[in-house]
Amino acid sequence: MKPRTYKVTIKIWLYPGESSNWHFISVPKKESADINKRFSEFKKGWGSLPVQVTLGKTTWKTSIFPDKKSNTYLLPLKAQVRKNEGLEVHDSVTVKFNVLV
Repeated sequence: MKPRTYKVTIKIWLYPGESSNWHFISVPKKESADINKRFSEFKKGWGSLPVQVTLGKTTWKTSIFPDKKSNTYLLPLKAQVRKNEGLEVHDSVTVKFNVLV
């Protein structure tokens, strides 16, 4: 399968809840639909797909997870990544990522 790099710019949001500390970006619907079409046969637990992400000067491996409410994929942002890049909730970020299959 031909590799595909996705590049999106979107705001960071905090998972709702009193003690939540999970930060995410939602992959836009257009890109999410393309990912689902291209990679659905490679889904792992909870429909996740492994990805390699670059945000600013930081590159790491994680997984994206489908969100049925928004019909998008959610990309978690680790605390160390946010710290390295000086990011907070509601900051707009540009991320590049590849699905690792």
